[in-house]
Amino acid sequence: MSNYQEIISQYRPLLEIIVYGSAVALILIGLYAVLVKKHLVKLVIGLSLIDSGVNLLFVGVGYVTNHTAPIFSPGFETAADKMVDPVPQALVLTAIVIGFAVTALALSLVIRLYRHHKTANVEQLNRLRW
Repeated sequence: MSNYQEIISQYRPLLEIIVYGSAVALILIGLYAVLVKKHLVKLVIGLSLIDSGVNLLFVGVGYVTNHTAPIFSPGFETAADKMVDPVPQALVLTAIVIGFAVTALALSLVIRLYRHHKTANVEQLNRLRW
């Protein structure tokens, strides 16, 4: 076992706490922004933070200790049992692309609302009913 793998195996519980803690912190910060903030740009940023936290959580859950990437390369042709499941990685990659598109669409809608109503505050927009 290489020096890198020894260090990783030694600090594995701490790394898990850091990854899962960071994911939960991102989700909670995003949830706070969505529930408390009244500016539409801050709401979009909060939704993006929630998306990033969920992606980090999926990557953390999908990792398996002492396994390699799911790429068949020389020396690993028969090592399918030593590879990480590629499904969480594919889901996260797809979620990143979808999250980017949703964020871009939401920000474009916020820009249009601001140009039309001259405000991006949710409370002021609620008073503009029919």
